[in-house]
Amino acid sequence: MVDFVGAGCGAPDLITLRGKRLIENADVIIYAGSLVNPDLLAYARKDCEIYNSALMHLDEVIDVIKKADANGRSVVRLHTGDPSIYGAIREQMDRLDEVNIPYRVTPGVSSFCGAAAALRAEYTLPDVSQTVILTRLAGRTPVPEKESIESLATHNATMVIFLSAGMLEELSQRLIQGGYSGDTPAAIVYKATWADEKVVRCTVAELHEAAKKNGITKTALITVGNFLGNDYEYSKLYDKTFETEFRKAEK
Repeated sequence: MVDFVGAGCGAPDLITLRGKRLIENADVIIYAGSLVNPDLLAYARKDCEIYNSALMHLDEVIDVIKKADANGRSVVRLHTGDPSIYGAIREQMDRLDEVNIPYRVTPGVSSFCGAAAALRAEYTLPDVSQTVILTRLAGRTPVPEKESIESLATHNATMVIFLSAGMLEELSQRLIQGGYSGDTPAAIVYKATWADEKVVRCTVAELHEAAKKNGITKTALITVGNFLGNDYEYSKLYDKTFETEFRKAEK
């Protein structure tokens, strides 16, 4: 059995109970060394074989899994955050299907959740935004044309932008071209939930200079939207004049 496990967004105690148990019992661990906190490997057995996939290509990863499976050994494929977001797990699962190796997926706490915690923010505020767009700026890896930053920015919804911290001058320009004003609140969250986490609040127009001033070039999420502001309406959820299935409204 191969277990794809979400390692969480950084802090080693933010992995799920199931994920921790799988790491503790694994015979082989292949972890995404470019982003997974290596402290998580302390949960592994001393005799566990550990591979850093940052140094491997897809064929090498699959070869390690095939060898382990042939020897009846359990494998944990440890991905950063939640493996469903920029985890490149589909191609691995398809390859395992081809050779009839069973697998399952254990979700993890995504970095966009860790960023909200660091910001002490709610992405979905009444009358501000009820939509969260998770995306990235096109770089060496392209993005479908219909999902350009400009087209997504037209919604003026909450945006969380991955894998783009090194291109913030371009990002600012394209967000503004798409419809955000330059003074729309923004924040850069560097290594959310890690010991060296840093939060930098700014505006869309200030993103590049704010990152430059704080020496941030990678491993950061960019959050954009008026959810970072102070103007919003209280929800109906706890409004005493609003009747729900569980509570009568007060007159």
